[in-house]
Amino acid sequence: MSAATATPLSQPSAPADPFAGLNPEQRAAVEHDMGAGMVRPLLVVAGAGSGKTNTLAHRVAKLILAGSDPQRILLLTFSRRAANEMGQRAAGVLQRVLGTSTAVGSLPWAGTFHSIGARLLREYAGRIGLEASFTIHDRADSEDLMGLVRQDVGLGASNGQKRFPLKGTCLAIYSRVVNSREPLADVLQSTFPWCSEWEEQLKRLFGAYVDAKQEQNVLDYDDLLLFWAEMASDPELGPELGALFDHVLVDEYQDTNRLQAAILQGMKPDGRGVMVVGDDAQSIYSFRGATVRNILDFPKQFGEHTRMITLDRNYRSTQPILDASNAVIAAALERHAKTLWTDKAATGKPQLVLIPDEAEQARWVCNRVLEQREAGIRLTQQAVLFRAASHSAALELELVRRNIPFVKFGGLKFLEAAHIKDVLAMLRFAQNPAGRVAGFRVVQLIPGIGPATAARLLDAVAEAADPVAAIEAFPAPPRAQGEWEQFTALFRTLRTTGLRWPLEIELVRDWYLPHLERLHDDAPVRAADLDQLVALAGGYGSRENFLTELTLDPPEATSDRAGPPLLDEDYLILSTIHSSKGQEWKAVHVLNVVDGCIPSDMATGSAEDIEEERRLLYVAMTRAKEHLHLIVPNRFFIKQQAQMGDRHVYAQRTRFVTPVMLKHFEECVWTNAETLQVRKPVPDSVRMMVRERARNAWK
Repeated sequence: MSAATATPLSQPSAPADPFAGLNPEQRAAVEHDMGAGMVRPLLVVAGAGSGKTNTLAHRVAKLILAGSDPQRILLLTFSRRAANEMGQRAAGVLQRVLGTSTAVGSLPWAGTFHSIGARLLREYAGRIGLEASFTIHDRADSEDLMGLVRQDVGLGASNGQKRFPLKGTCLAIYSRVVNSREPLADVLQSTFPWCSEWEEQLKRLFGAYVDAKQEQNVLDYDDLLLFWAEMASDPELGPELGALFDHVLVDEYQDTNRLQAAILQGMKPDGRGVMVVGDDAQSIYSFRGATVRNILDFPKQFGEHTRMITLDRNYRSTQPILDASNAVIAAALERHAKTLWTDKAATGKPQLVLIPDEAEQARWVCNRVLEQREAGIRLTQQAVLFRAASHSAALELELVRRNIPFVKFGGLKFLEAAHIKDVLAMLRFAQNPAGRVAGFRVVQLIPGIGPATAARLLDAVAEAADPVAAIEAFPAPPRAQGEWEQFTALFRTLRTTGLRWPLEIELVRDWYLPHLERLHDDAPVRAADLDQLVALAGGYGSRENFLTELTLDPPEATSDRAGPPLLDEDYLILSTIHSSKGQEWKAVHVLNVVDGCIPSDMATGSAEDIEEERRLLYVAMTRAKEHLHLIVPNRFFIKQQAQMGDRHVYAQRTRFVTPVMLKHFEECVWTNAETLQVRKPVPDSVRMMVRERARNAWK
């Protein structure tokens, strides 16, 4: 990487101003300290729908036009798609200024925190005690390894005592400790209180888990940030890493954890050249270790020289939707103050819809989405959002009954599908034969080989200098003989140097197809997913690169690559609120806007939890462009309650919509199946009538 400073790029005579379309606040962020001797740290508080991606892309283009070397710009995002989009937008700006015939340099250091971390760790592996050939476990593989270690250290059985936490819980605790940088005792007390009695055993388990990763030359997802943060904090390596880049730009800073904040401060302790963009009002991922404190405390972290710019002009929603959203978030205990505004024409206030129960809620939503479809809003331009995936169960049944096609987000992820994991396990085992999780999975695909035989094989591989020779010499059970020969031949081929990529994954797919037909009744459907995986592999330069990038930035679901399921011309979007972030639709329906759902009754243990639930509702509301419906069921049917049996419970409107805020909504009521809605303010007498109808409906 060159340390030389690039000269400003020559421009054609009198080009049109490529930054003319920016509003004053966006332009101030783009031109921040341009030409100054020291580029002060900059915090851009970008409200929902305020054009933050466009602002970041124009900032990158402006830096390059001013002479910054693209190879010395570090752009950190939370998805590869976002990094690519910003790079393409920046290239578009440069092309408009320089002319399409001029080659525009790419951004070689644009990517997710984890992908950039993996790249730096490979480059510095020898200096930090790693082997550059390490493989990376996804969450499922890490959980499996934690399970194996849990058994090895004797914590897998209760032995007549209380049950020890399962492997998934153990990994969640470990991950929270690493990412939050908090002591294990504090994490257990605040987040996993039911596991507090196992503190000493968990310490022993985590030590053995770390040893197992080192022995097998694997890193888990958290290690990519942990090792990078340790490098950044080192007196020698930290300044060396920081010197690689003149500018560090971070997107979605409200979603970073303490490790990521430590990386930033370690590389750029004075904040020189640092720009972060985010919105504290959209910080909703604490369950992944993210902390809103990073963006709230950014001005304190880098001192009095820090500049803050607020983007509060919204390009997405109507003003009535923004008024309601502003009112909800204004009640937050702590925030960077802003009031979103727009000049878009209004189409009426958002609706607060009072519904007797969940079944009526499902019927109302179906009626409403069809009504809006007839009015010209396609189903794909409408979304139904909910706090938890289970909240849409009644609606999904009603959609199926009415033959309304839909796609649900927030379900099975691409890498969690068994057939995808099987194929990737074969590639990972060939890449790193010391990786027991991948080897354990793939060897047991062969009929006649069970856990005990697989463990003996992996022990033999671990002790051998040549893994291919160890596998070929292993005495396979007679029942497995035919399939074993095919497996050993494939393994030998995959370990051959110079094999062309992506031929390797094509060979693995062809080997796996007979197993797919044996293991799964829907083999043809799953085979199509494997074809898409092979097509996806063609976009990567090597097996190592493919396995790394797919693990760090996987598709959300199998349909992301295979396309939507075979549906009609149109389909409705169903999504958890967490999965909806960054999206927008003309019409948004939010289910179960009641206490116990929003906020979730599982997330009211502290003021911080409740504040994040408030932000969740705000995120849901700000996804809507023209029509917003918050639906308030009055009654829920709960099955199989201990002692009391099946029963009804009654709910109150979410605490986040207070009586003072009702002026921002049009209150509506669903009185029965024949009356769709009453579009007028709902007096107290009607509210009481709805509650009474719901309370007595069982009689």
